[in-house]
Amino acid sequence: MTEYQPPLQDMSFLLKEVFDVETLWQGIPTLQEAVDVDTAEAILEEAGKLASQLIAPLNRIGDEEGATFNQGEVTTPTGFKEAFNTFAEGGWSGLCGEPTYGGMGMPKMLGVLFDEMMYSANTSFTLYPTLTSGACLALNAHGSDSLKEQFLPPLYSGRWSASMCLTEPHSGTDLGLIRTKAVPNEQGSYDITGTKIFITGGEHDLNENIIHLVLAKLPDAAPGARGISLFLVPKINVENDQLTTANNVSCGSIEHKMGIKASSTCVMNFDASKGYLIGEKGKGLACMFTMMNYERLSIGIQGIGCGEMAYQGASEYAKDRRQSKGHGELRDVTKDADPIIVHGDVRRMLLTVRANNEASRAFALYIAKQLDLAKYSEDEEVKQKASCLVALLTPVAKAFFTDLGLESTILAQQVFGGHGYIREWGMEQLVRDVRIAQIYEGTNGIQALDLIGRKVAMNNAKDFNLFIGEIRGFIDTENVSDQTSQISAMLEQLSSAVDRLESVTQTMLERSNDGNELNANAVDYLNAFGYTAYAYMWCMMSVKAKASQLSSDNPFYDNKLCVGQFFFARLLPKQQAHIDTIYAGASSVMAMPNDMF
Repeated sequence: MTEYQPPLQDMSFLLKEVFDVETLWQGIPTLQEAVDVDTAEAILEEAGKLASQLIAPLNRIGDEEGATFNQGEVTTPTGFKEAFNTFAEGGWSGLCGEPTYGGMGMPKMLGVLFDEMMYSANTSFTLYPTLTSGACLALNAHGSDSLKEQFLPPLYSGRWSASMCLTEPHSGTDLGLIRTKAVPNEQGSYDITGTKIFITGGEHDLNENIIHLVLAKLPDAAPGARGISLFLVPKINVENDQLTTANNVSCGSIEHKMGIKASSTCVMNFDASKGYLIGEKGKGLACMFTMMNYERLSIGIQGIGCGEMAYQGASEYAKDRRQSKGHGELRDVTKDADPIIVHGDVRRMLLTVRANNEASRAFALYIAKQLDLAKYSEDEEVKQKASCLVALLTPVAKAFFTDLGLESTILAQQVFGGHGYIREWGMEQLVRDVRIAQIYEGTNGIQALDLIGRKVAMNNAKDFNLFIGEIRGFIDTENVSDQTSQISAMLEQLSSAVDRLESVTQTMLERSNDGNELNANAVDYLNAFGYTAYAYMWCMMSVKAKASQLSSDNPFYDNKLCVGQFFFARLLPKQQAHIDTIYAGASSVMAMPNDMF
């Protein structure tokens, strides 16, 4: 089984050369005071040690033991509690948290790279602290000062953790159907009663208290989603910063799952449990989406992390495993068989995984940059543009990262042949663990509908045009430079991809009154969008790699350009296939009667 090696060199290249964070952070007073490049690299190096040396070794045992349930109590696998204590003592729970309440105040651009390393090392473990981080965001954005002062410090310190309670047995995507009730009581709080399912980290033994963010309806609530409010419900009540009595919050059972077995997925019961309103009455869904959008990006990064770990294992195996003779200069004439790395189909699979991983990492950082600008910039125009781009790109990140994450783990498993199906190599666990990422936090089909329906059609493509305008500005700027033929060809292909995406977007807008057209074509549209965004990322990376290649003998830059060339030759053409499918329309999808299925 391959030991995880954090891709620190690629992360440093993206931060320092592609996104020039030194200039970015120096231009924002809050970040200038909090972090510099040397600090960032030191944090990532320590995070890499944490992920590779402490968290990754628990991955297989977590899968084998799983979380266990006994009379309402959930026990995490051997080593998890001790590792979580070390994680919390290092301050990692509050890495991007507000310094006012004990967080480290690091930018999201560091946060996404930290999350990737953690997901690569151990998805099940990582889900516990990422749910807490998302809850902290929602509480910090919408909670009262008293709630923030009471609950944020122990959450940032890792003493407590948090969960997100939305789904009910009869209510998944359509949250307007929830039945959980919130009844005002004499203490000025609310009595929360109802059942929630699929609650990640709803119950466990990692720390002393769990804070649940619960969607519920007041007795006089408006129907549907407009009647939903958000409440903070602790597992154990808190008074004067001390834990007091149990709060009638119980775990009814945990799910037995295909993967992420060490992550407890719980049925949670609330029986007149004391809860505190977060934000305004009837605005609970908007408040919760602060957390959900964070979780959607985080789950997208789960796809990147699993893809990276899969690539490392498959690459190492392919350079060692000998089967058959290769062709041309790559073959070893002194041996009876060559390492399978020389065979074209194996190289195709490995390059596909690597090209997608590296573009995904860059795109995650790009979105994190927008999150940082939206939060910290003092220029209102910059803040507004960044916020619009975050709204547009979040569904793309969640769905495209995780679709490609599954594709990457399956391709890497295929490199191993029969050994990829055997437990000891670790590939089959990665396939099982990453599969859920396409489903939870809003299925990828829902993300696609959100993109084309809300973020493009209902927005009249305003935010879409912001993103496209930025790409065209980049192309124009780089075309003025004295570029090599290799870079010029990439820029030309990017320009053509943007033209195609603009054209098909206009077609989708013209069809937007037909819900079937949007619904049946949404996933293909998101994929076409994703490949265009990745072409943008590969152009940015290739421009910087080419410039550094001229003044450095570091093979990293040669390799980056090789992978970029592969992306444009072999992966970007997939965009056209998705666009052709959209132009074919929805008629063939909707033609067959229901009872014929």
